[in-house]
Amino acid sequence: MRVSFERATGLGVPQIGPWVALGLAAAALTAGCGQKDSAKGAPGLPPGGMPVQVQVVKNDTIADTTEYLSVLKSRHSANINPQVEGQITKIFAKSGDRVTAGQPLLEIDPLKQKATVSSQEAARAAQEANAQLAKVSFERAKRLSEAGVISKADFDTAQSNYEAAVAQLKSLDEQVNTQKVELHYYSVSAPMDGIVGDVPVRMGDRVAVTTLLTTVDEPGALEAYIYVPVDHSRGLKIGLPVKLLNESGELLADTAVTFVSPQVDPETQTVLAKAAVPNANSQARLRISQQVRVQIAWGKHQGPTIPFLNLTRINGQYFVFVAVNEGKGTVARQKQVKIGDNVGNNVEVLDGVKPGDHLIVSGTQFLQDGAPVAEHEVSAASPPSTTKDGSAAPR
Repeated sequence: MRVSFERATGLGVPQIGPWVALGLAAAALTAGCGQKDSAKGAPGLPPGGMPVQVQVVKNDTIADTTEYLSVLKSRHSANINPQVEGQITKIFAKSGDRVTAGQPLLEIDPLKQKATVSSQEAARAAQEANAQLAKVSFERAKRLSEAGVISKADFDTAQSNYEAAVAQLKSLDEQVNTQKVELHYYSVSAPMDGIVGDVPVRMGDRVAVTTLLTTVDEPGALEAYIYVPVDHSRGLKIGLPVKLLNESGELLADTAVTFVSPQVDPETQTVLAKAAVPNANSQARLRISQQVRVQIAWGKHQGPTIPFLNLTRINGQYFVFVAVNEGKGTVARQKQVKIGDNVGNNVEVLDGVKPGDHLIVSGTQFLQDGAPVAEHEVSAASPPSTTKDGSAAPR
């Protein structure tokens, strides 16, 4: 009788116990169910794709604007320079004081000028006495000439001496008045009601007619000085709308161009434009010499706009998701866009999106290019609603 190797050695196929067989059957059943579920799609995901809210891109009226840096200046401002040379002996006003027209601001040493006035007045008094004597002599000569006592030549001489004395007296009167007027210049006064600016000089300083003593600015209306490059100045004209903005882009004032210079600055190659800025309120935020941003509106045009919050920036480029129907279904497509100026809470799109496109406004953080989506259109006025995980809430 032949005995098999397996039976002789005892190394045959091992016997499977009842518990092991039960485990293998359970595993096979689980694997079969998983394959069946995967064939039906991911649990919880609608057959049409991820629900998203979309907004139809529409044209909007967009202003053609250019932004410049402007300096505000008072429409009634005066630089105070002395009209005479000398040493400052008194300062009556300080920066920020409110002064009235004619109120003294500073005094330049007037002693030398006062001595000159006194000398001129003394000379005038002496000449007045000479004129009085010449008048008496002339009247005497006139009576003697009428009586035939003196000759005609003597009478003419007396008359000539009197007229010369009177003319000399008038000349001295004018010189005294001139010196008194110049003495008035040694007291520097405010030319109008206003606020005193910076006072850079000190007592004891010697000043000349070119020295800036201070400024007096009348509160109220201001002017924005706008320097427009000559290349952009062709459309510059009176009446163009102008907006004044602060550093944060907040609107400070609405105005318009009130003056356009007929000349080009040869150094900067710019054209000066001015815009009147109402600033009557005492609590106004605008100040003299303040630098502000200004936007000149050249005109308007139509163009597509989208909400700024729906832009995604990647490596310095802007992207959006749009829903595209490609026949077999609607999918999300990521498109690069080129943007322009802000239009309220929206931004102008120069390239990449056109009117009529369906802009995806919710759940974009979970989308990939080509992912199937189910559209739920929302109006531009109503913001998209999202769930806690950021996906679009179905409507």
